[in-house]
Amino acid sequence: MSDSLRAIAEERVERKIKFKRHLFSYVTANVILAIINLVFSPEYLWFLWVALFWGIGVVIDFLKTYVLFDKFDSEEYRERKIQEEMEKLRK
Repeated sequence: MSDSLRAIAEERVERKIKFKRHLFSYVTANVILAIINLVFSPEYLWFLWVALFWGIGVVIDFLKTYVLFDKFDSEEYRERKIQEEMEKLRK
């Protein structure tokens, strides 16, 4: 039991670290792109398109890491779904 809890904890920590790196890359790259955009072509803010579409990916990554991951990857959820399936089979 302790080994499985450790494995789950390690996976969650790994996902959180990966998300934080993704967020840091997003912010850093978009700041650099904004500076380049404002220096060389301030009449059209093209960096906003990059920020928008990459931002969608960051939001999805956040949801998978902090919202949906715990909800659908817990032992309680798994056990509840198994019980539901067993009830369906009994009918």
